[in-house]
Amino acid sequence: MEVYFVTSNNGKVETISSALEKYGIKIIHINKNIEEKRSENLEDVTIDKVMKAYKITGEKPTIAIDSGLFILSLNGFPGTFTNYAIKTIGVEGILKLVEEKSRECYFEQCLGYMDNQLKTPVVFSHKVYGVISEPKGGIKEWNWSPLHLIFKPRIGEEICEKTLAEMDFEEWEEIKSKIYENNSYEKFANWLKANR
Repeated sequence: MEVYFVTSNNGKVETISSALEKYGIKIIHINKNIEEKRSENLEDVTIDKVMKAYKITGEKPTIAIDSGLFILSLNGFPGTFTNYAIKTIGVEGILKLVEEKSRECYFEQCLGYMDNQLKTPVVFSHKVYGVISEPKGGIKEWNWSPLHLIFKPRIGEEICEKTLAEMDFEEWEEIKSKIYENNSYEKFANWLKANR
């Protein structure tokens, strides 16, 4: 099955294409940026984004993805404003904000899907818990966010010794299979298989 994905982030396209191809879902990429709705609710942003993308694709089966970094000691900031925070204060600014504070955080990702059989989009979400670390490593082709420089994921009760950016490709693949277990991609793929 073909599903359309409207984004200007090639890293996201590679990640989701790789995640969904094993389910027989082919991603058709339309390289275009979508203006995001301002809201503190990630699901609302995702629904708005997938509806805008759905119009761009000519009402073909369409997905949209939105994600955010939620830092507990900052009441969830930057959350849905993560991209804006990266553009304005950057990784260094985020590190400054958590000085002398708890660095516990999570990434939340929402995947929205819309097609002509639905009245409203369906949304699948997933959280990856971890901590903010001092920046280590350098951005690699499979890192689609500068936040990978400062994020150490939690596996069970253990925090990884390395940031996502420090990991080589084999380590990243191994960690990915653990932190993305039953993630939004899998939930979507299973829903699509059962309902389409």
